Amino acid sequence: MSCLQTIQDYGLRAIGIGERLLPREDFTLCEQFTLIGSGMIWNIYFGVFALALGFVLATVLALGKASPRRWLRKPSEWFIFVFRGSPLFIQFFFGYFLFLSLKSVSPVFDPFSAAWLGALVVLFFNTSAYSAEIFFGALQSIPKGDTEAADAYGLSGTPRFRRIVWPTMLRLGWPAYTNEAIFLFHSTTLVFVSSFPAWQQRGDALYYASYFADKTFNPFIPYPILAGYFILLTLAVIAIFGAINKRLNRHLPAERRQKMRLRPNLIR
Repeated sequence: MSCLQTIQDYGLRAIGIGERLLPREDFTLCEQFTLIGSGMIWNIYFGVFALALGFVLATVLALGKASPRRWLRKPSEWFIFVFRGSPLFIQFFFGYFLFLSLKSVSPVFDPFSAAWLGALVVLFFNTSAYSAEIFFGALQSIPKGDTEAADAYGLSGTPRFRRIVWPTMLRLGWPAYTNEAIFLFHSTTLVFVSSFPAWQQRGDALYYASYFADKTFNPFIPYPILAGYFILLTLAVIAIFGAINKRLNRHLPAERRQKMRLRPNLIR
């Protein structure tokens, strides 16, 4: 089988398109690159949607934690504490069995027991908590002169938040938020090795890398391929978030612009 035929057969297998049976023996390098790359579709799906939805909730939680009203502040603080204080692997475990329990109560919760939705919800809550803490710190760092200037111009309420507070919060917190985005994509590899099953062997990149490592008893080919894919994904995230960072800081002199400093998390 040619490499082109392998790509046609297995390129979209992770989402159920193409050959249903996995190769059983005589694995080629092209098969490993193709299937692991196919699994990256799931990692990108989880990362993109969790980030997009989590960004909104993180902003709400950060504002809630900074609120002087106790009924807003305390729920936000506890949400952030619970999801930052417990390992993501354990959150997947409890999330899956919670959704299984709810599934027996009502068929409405049936999709949540599948990885495409249930794992996404867990990642959404997890990244919301971490991002909220980043944005809260950025809120606390907003210079008083900016808000005083807004007051002097008669800006208050929603206009003040939309024009002064929110853009400044994003500008100050964006470098740290970029690190959270990178680590979230790395964390998507936990989905199919924690609790959520891979239906019809439609797993992510780590799922297929582990498959080849188990079948060949040689982890030194599939895992470096997996690492290479994630390095490319990380470079893409850095490029996109770096462009947004430049946009957020475009009005500042060059010496005052926030620099992108990538600091990998050692533990989640």
